[in-house]
Amino acid sequence: MAAAANRTENSHREKIQKVFIQRDYSEGTQVKFQTKFPPELEGLIDRHLFEQTINTLNRIYAEAEKTSTTTFCESCLACLTSYVIYLCIETHYQKCLKRIAAYLDDQNETVYLPRGLLITDPIERGLRVIEIAILVDSSNRA
Repeated sequence: MAAAANRTENSHREKIQKVFIQRDYSEGTQVKFQTKFPPELEGLIDRHLFEQTINTLNRIYAEAEKTSTTTFCESCLACLTSYVIYLCIETHYQKCLKRIAAYLDDQNETVYLPRGLLITDPIERGLRVIEIAILVDSSNRA
């Protein structure tokens, strides 16, 4: 019986279409994603909402990678303590990653899931792509 449920679950997963938003390397290797609207999402989400989500992610990643006095002091303290300090505190980058995860959870709950979409945290894909799963049948589009 478990095998039948497993097959049903696997066949359901295969029907889910996925759209991948690629990294934008036009300004270097910092984490930044393309804001070009994928045609697969046409009619499922407003372009403005999509671009707002991507721009917010890009802004938080830029903040995470920005060098500041705080990150400099963090690094010096880590060096002085043989990096043991990282067992006690979160780095600025880790705090930004948590903000991104919380933001995406909120966006999924309020924007994406009601439209039959699910956006995956880029950290789960090695910061290479943003995955957006289309959970509704393409025949059910408005």
